[in-house]
Amino acid sequence: MNDESKNMYVSTRILHFSMRQRIMRKGLILPLVAIFLLLSCQEISQTKYLKLAHGLDVAHSVHAGMVFMGERLAEKSGGKLQLEIYPSQQLGTERQCLELLQIGSLAMTKVSAAVMENFSPNIKVLGLPYIFKSREHAYRVLDSKTGKDLLIQGEKYWLRGLGYFDAGQRSFYTKDRPVHTPEDLSGLKIRVMESPMAMNMVRTLGGSPTPISWGELYTALQQGVVDGAENNPPSFFLSRHYEICKYYSLNEHTAVPDILVIGTVAWNRLSAQEQQWIQESADEAIAYQRKLWIEAEQTALDAVEAAGVQIIKPDKSSFSEKTKSLLEDFKSDTEMYDLIRQIQEMQ
Repeated sequence: MNDESKNMYVSTRILHFSMRQRIMRKGLILPLVAIFLLLSCQEISQTKYLKLAHGLDVAHSVHAGMVFMGERLAEKSGGKLQLEIYPSQQLGTERQCLELLQIGSLAMTKVSAAVMENFSPNIKVLGLPYIFKSREHAYRVLDSKTGKDLLIQGEKYWLRGLGYFDAGQRSFYTKDRPVHTPEDLSGLKIRVMESPMAMNMVRTLGGSPTPISWGELYTALQQGVVDGAENNPPSFFLSRHYEICKYYSLNEHTAVPDILVIGTVAWNRLSAQEQQWIQESADEAIAYQRKLWIEAEQTALDAVEAAGVQIIKPDKSSFSEKTKSLLEDFKSDTEMYDLIRQIQEMQ
């Protein structure tokens, strides 16, 4: 073999060796890439996203409580559970959100206890007029075994309560005339929630109850579909209903809490540890929101008064006296009347 042939032979061997090395490297790299991608996908798939929808403004203390809950949940779970919050009725009204929970299309929502009574009848006890004597009394009841039992009674309707946000005390606001006594409600169409208890209360006081979705109420007030409504100060302010209704009568007829609800479809998909993280985060968020609420109430009252709303402080006894019959109506319902007595005895 001459020198030229030797050189050609060596070059060919080097080329073949180089090609084998490249093939081997590719053979190793491709499985490594596949393994890396598989692990990444597993890590992503281990993160669970829970959708929470509600109808309140993002400036509301309940929304702030939910944001706080999401932060605590992420911390407790090491990022494995994440809360996605959809405010301002983006995913529907309170009733529609409850129905989405029941079929598992939505994980969590916030509803008034008045709306929840359509799905868990005994919760209507929380909407009885003047059932709570003070904010402290309400907290004692809601945080007691009685309050917690009411939360889980909804499970037979695929709805489980996690706790109660403070929604303050509800009072009447009107467009054309102030409300000093129950007689002033005579002939007025008052917007109420989709709650038999709320409708009975307004009817007993002499008004005409008109159920309307919260998101449609501003227009209904503008167009004269209703003459007024009833709600707590922050909701009256943040909804901008004070632009239309210039009389706010603080008769404080009910203190209906907001309930944080999770669908049992979503709840049962979680491990015991995940359920614990959610309950603990909810408990912490409720305590946080209750502190925010007191400040939010006074801020709202100051703001609507500055905007020209007449704040009226009527004698509440005339309202409580006229609605006493609503409590007495439950004497024939042993279970409900027992609940009423339990609440009254916790004062």
